Amino acid sequence: MNSKSFAFGNLRAPRRALTRLACAVLALVGSAATLAETAPASSEPGSNSYSVTLKQLGRAYPMSLRGVESTDSVNFDVRADSIVTGARLNLQYTYSPALLAELSQINVMVNDEVAASLPLPKEHAGELQKQTVEIPPHLITEFNRLSLQFVGHYTMSCEDPQHSSLWAKISNSSELSIQVTPLALPNDLSIMPLPFFDRRDARALNLPFVFASAPDNATLEAAGALSSWFGAQASYRSATFSTSVNQIPASGNAVVLVSGPEALQVGGLSLPAAKGPTLTVMANPNDPNGKLLVVSGRDAVELKRATTALVLGSQALSGSSVVIDRLDAVQPRKPYDAPNWLPTDRPVKLGELLPAKQFNVAGYNPGDITVPLNFPPDLFTWRDDGAPLTLKYRYTPQEKSTNSSFIISFNDGLIQSQNLLSQDKLDSGILSALKTNDTLGRETKVRLPLNSVALQSRLQLRYMFDYIKQGECGDIIIDNMRGSIDPESTLDLSGYDHFMAMPNLGVFKDAGFPFTRMADLSQTAVVLPDNAGAAELDAYLTVLGRFGQSTGYPATAVQVTQADQVASAADKDLLVLASGSNQPLLTQWADRLPATDAGGQQSFQLSDLPMRVRDWFSPDPAANQRKARLAMAFSGGQRSTYLTGFESPLKSGRSVVVIASGQPQGLAEATRALIGGEDYTQSIQGSLVVVRGKTIEPLVADEQYYIGHLGPVKYLQWLMSRHPLLVLLLTGVSVLLLSGVAYLSLRSRANKRLRG
Repeated sequence: MNSKSFAFGNLRAPRRALTRLACAVLALVGSAATLAETAPASSEPGSNSYSVTLKQLGRAYPMSLRGVESTDSVNFDVRADSIVTGARLNLQYTYSPALLAELSQINVMVNDEVAASLPLPKEHAGELQKQTVEIPPHLITEFNRLSLQFVGHYTMSCEDPQHSSLWAKISNSSELSIQVTPLALPNDLSIMPLPFFDRRDARALNLPFVFASAPDNATLEAAGALSSWFGAQASYRSATFSTSVNQIPASGNAVVLVSGPEALQVGGLSLPAAKGPTLTVMANPNDPNGKLLVVSGRDAVELKRATTALVLGSQALSGSSVVIDRLDAVQPRKPYDAPNWLPTDRPVKLGELLPAKQFNVAGYNPGDITVPLNFPPDLFTWRDDGAPLTLKYRYTPQEKSTNSSFIISFNDGLIQSQNLLSQDKLDSGILSALKTNDTLGRETKVRLPLNSVALQSRLQLRYMFDYIKQGECGDIIIDNMRGSIDPESTLDLSGYDHFMAMPNLGVFKDAGFPFTRMADLSQTAVVLPDNAGAAELDAYLTVLGRFGQSTGYPATAVQVTQADQVASAADKDLLVLASGSNQPLLTQWADRLPATDAGGQQSFQLSDLPMRVRDWFSPDPAANQRKARLAMAFSGGQRSTYLTGFESPLKSGRSVVVIASGQPQGLAEATRALIGGEDYTQSIQGSLVVVRGKTIEPLVADEQYYIGHLGPVKYLQWLMSRHPLLVLLLTGVSVLLLSGVAYLSLRSRANKRLRG
């Protein structure tokens, strides 16, 4: 085994470009290979076939193609450990009944090469069509663009290129199936996180973790840092993790954690004694195409050190195995500095949120420029006018136009529409400047209303250029319309305080809050049952993966503990996992729990939250509350899975979230509900939620305490708005004080006059 020794100071050294290039070239060459046979479908990485819909590839809505010629695209990539042997597109589409069949078609293109041209016969117009298109594998490379081009005509004589009858729609349920054969990648840390996670794979990540023996708390902390790192890599794809002890999976990839001074046998795999914090990539002995990431150390402290080096410094690693000789203390994290969240201590440039090339568009109606905005969950937006957005943009002025506009939207809601002036409406000075630069710069300032805004929001910027008809046989589309957004445009959240009513399971589900307030989870403790089993460990790793997805940062400072040691974590937010009756804290804190499951009897508190018709939220916390109105207990029936939150009994202002189930398998239902999906009709919200399969039932929304801080003036205003009697009392006291001062002043003046 090739081994290298590394000393880490600054953990942000560049990748070894040569190794990465070799890997990319290998995958690129392999993707052009062809085989004679196509194997049965499967959805696992490295299998022979898998399928993804256009929706899974990022197309949230059906493609709407209009005009004489129109094209829309999605990107799809091929895993580095796979060679494409065949592909097909199961296309679902409809088209206009007014089209001329002999002049109209839909072209399926891969990387700008035509794979098929589909006729549009009159007899099937206006009906949903299904067509299977075989895609030659030699058209598919490592990174790919699938384009659907519509060419339409409705008359043999002169026609309007933008006529309303020229349309086709491509369903985002259309499915792309890709047949692959496995490709063995080199055992090289420089390509991490490959092959354990591949950004080119649009499917959810499912990664097994293997422990050499029953893990202690420090080993679990190392595993949590790894799962949160992989969760951050997986991002929107989501990630789940499974655990086993001393059992290497029969196929695929896995992470193996080993600590101890002696050589070990793990699932039939012989591992040499660790010489220090060690990271190794090797082949899975049960699958020549699978890989094992072995993280080892002579004790759990070294195991954690190796993990930290990997999740914070993987860019500097190379070779099949390294020993971490030195790891300097990393800079402490600050509250709300998660890489995925918008900064609240300075204005953020839009160029920090999107690549510069995505701010440029072309065409008469080029579609939205969508900027993702991930807000910290506890921004205090009470009685706020909105966050100031300063937009600088440019466009190509038309010779004449009346309806050209630049539209600013926020989560599909209109914020402002700016007219794009044409050349005939510009003064002579600006016209002369256009001779050297044919684009015109503009700036506008708007405010984005943040009251009850989704944590994952979208800023949508759209250019719409007026199409001027030239008359009979004079209409022609000239592709010279351009627009761009200056990446230096800014959004400023620095004027907002952080203050929120709790408990709030909605922000726990969407952002892992309040645990993710510190991106490294340095103020979080996870309380596991004694002798936690696979169900609890799977849930623990999956929830931390969810936290990493929210913050974009690994949980390098999370603490794992048990009930008898929870006092040592009194100054932290607590995540408590339980199944059956294996968590003593549920008994100790029974008076604070709105739900219990003990001794065969289940009890719940209920409010009128389940009867609320709309998922409506107000910026005023009091309007969102649905306090318990009924308490009930029952025996028998299937044992429930629930999530609940409350203020920590150990310290005020700290939070506890409990994920509990009457049976171990119920914890998997809870973690799936946290990940969510289209199968769930309800969302996790309030302070108590029951989960039954794909059904989520919010029962109580009782906000009892607050976290964060407000400035003294704003806090007084907010306090008085919630307590009218306090306003009356302060008013009465003020009147008395002013009256007393006035009385004393007048009395003093009267005495002076009498003495004079």
